[in-house]
Amino acid sequence: MKTILAMRHAKSSWDSPAGTDHDRPLNERGFEDAPRMGAWLKEQGVVPELIISSTARRARQTAVGVIEGSGYGEEWEQTADFYHADPEAYIERLAQLPDALERVMVVGHNPGIEELVNLLTDEFVMVTTANIAHITVPIAHWADLTAVGEGDLIGQLVHFWQPRDIP
Repeated sequence: MKTILAMRHAKSSWDSPAGTDHDRPLNERGFEDAPRMGAWLKEQGVVPELIISSTARRARQTAVGVIEGSGYGEEWEQTADFYHADPEAYIERLAQLPDALERVMVVGHNPGIEELVNLLTDEFVMVTTANIAHITVPIAHWADLTAVGEGDLIGQLVHFWQPRDIP
């Protein structure tokens, strides 16, 4: 059984110092929500073993907030492949992971993150900013994730956490 924590970046500002979407930072609420969600993961006992984030500024800042809030102590990765990614891009990256990893978080953007959650679980969930979908997939090898949605290989949405619901 593998666990995926799929998170949409926290609330961001529409102002970009560089004038690009890729460089948009988190706003005040985003800077508050990201570490709260990380602390919640710690409280729930589901701190990831690896965090992989989009290279967009708001996603990186979200990942850092989660790291600070959760006490995550490992290296984390950034990939341009998660910026404006479709669900297949997330699955392709996850399928390359070493099988020793059991719980991985991806931090990205909509519509890709929302589509990923819906594809993995065969449910319709609206993923807004800083939401985390806790999904388990009945596989022993990450490479088998490429078969998700085929036949009986469907993940389970164990929890869906939103900042407004976190005490």
